[in-house]
Amino acid sequence: MDEELRFLDILEVLTRHEVELVVVGGVAAILEGAPISTFDLDVVYRRTSANNSRLSAALGELNAFYKDPAGRQIVPDAQKLDTINLHLLRTNSGPLDVLRHVGKGLTYEQLLDHSIEYEVDGLRVLVLNLETVIHCKEVADREKDHAALPILRRTLKLKREG
Repeated sequence: MDEELRFLDILEVLTRHEVELVVVGGVAAILEGAPISTFDLDVVYRRTSANNSRLSAALGELNAFYKDPAGRQIVPDAQKLDTINLHLLRTNSGPLDVLRHVGKGLTYEQLLDHSIEYEVDGLRVLVLNLETVIHCKEVADREKDHAALPILRRTLKLKREG
C-alpha cells in the first residue's frame, strides 16, 4: 500500500459515495489556513445504517484495511463501522482515520454547527472550523498536538484579525 497521503483522492471517493462526514484534524487545519503538515486524513462520520453502508462501499473502493501490528489485512465493513469507535486504516491513497467522535465525544451531529462547507478541487466537503480543531487537539493532549497548537492558535488569531 502506498503511504503517501492523497487526501483529495480519498475525499473524491467518499463524496461520490455520498458519505456524510466532517473532515477534522490536520487536514481541516490546513484547509482553514494553518501552515502545518499531516500524515493522514481524519474524518468523523454520521453513524446511521445507511451511511455505514455507503462508507463501507467507499472503503472497499479505496481497498481499505485496518492498521494491524500482526500484519493481518482486516477489512472494515458496515458492522464494524457500527460497533467500533476508531478505525485506523490504510488505503490505496494513504492513511485514513475514520472516527465516530472527537474531542470530548463530539459526534457528527454535534460537529455540524462547528463546520464550514468548502469546495476543494470541485468537491464539496464539510470541514471542522479551526477553533474547534484547536479545542479537540487540546482535549487529545498528545505530544504531536502540543507541537502544533502554537501554530494553530496563531493562525486563528490572524484569521480573526484579517
